[in-house]
Amino acid sequence: MTAGNGLVVLVTGGSGPSGIAVAGALRRAGFTVFTVGSDQARIEAAAAQAGAGVVPFTCDLASLPAVRELHRTLARTAGRIDGVIHLVGGWRGAQGITDQSDEDWDFLERSAVTTLRNVTRVFYGDLAASDSGRFAMVSSTAVGQPAAGVANYVAAKAAAEAWTMAVADGFRSNQAGDPDVPGSPKLNGPPKLNSAAVVFVVKALVDAGMRSRQPERKFPGYTDVEDLASAVVGLFGQSAAELNGKRLPLTPGPAPFAGTT
Repeated sequence: MTAGNGLVVLVTGGSGPSGIAVAGALRRAGFTVFTVGSDQARIEAAAAQAGAGVVPFTCDLASLPAVRELHRTLARTAGRIDGVIHLVGGWRGAQGITDQSDEDWDFLERSAVTTLRNVTRVFYGDLAASDSGRFAMVSSTAVGQPAAGVANYVAAKAAAEAWTMAVADGFRSNQAGDPDVPGSPKLNGPPKLNSAAVVFVVKALVDAGMRSRQPERKFPGYTDVEDLASAVVGLFGQSAAELNGKRLPLTPGPAPFAGTT
């Protein structure tokens, strides 16, 4: 496991089981960890569960002004942010195409797309300036095989993935001396990529609480949140050039970086 070496990571969506697992794993690996949630009581309880030293903040990530204020607060508290692990999402399903509701779409667009757009726009400069900048989101295998009943969900996830790939392209262009990008560095030697944006791809996530509530269920193909947490820590031990712009399948079995798509 890679030591944090003073790196500062922000975990958004920190109130849920995946946020708790990821924040705890990062903290144990030596990172400075901040978590964000929309409900103060929940995020404070989650941070305490993640472990000593995890610092919680409350913010509506769907509000760009609120995210900008969060950035200003973190800049005063911790300086530059080296990593953002975006775990905000949600799920809505239906029977088919005709009953995909506007209410479900609005919810998914806000939670899965708007929050990601806001966070990456506001923290992009920090990640691009870091020697070990990392951005990661979690997507679904359903994006590759869209079904009618989850059309709203897969469309929102696909949009979030596309935005993340655009962030990866931004890192590549900004740091690799692209002559077609205004302000891109003019390099005298081989280009060096310091920052990476990636997408973890899972069927679904499972945690100990889900298993205890449904002991008879096997959860086939589900990825444990602890495995997600280990993979997040591992991002900082891989070179940005190997990671940037990759979709990383995170299924039970093979190591998360054994194969990319």
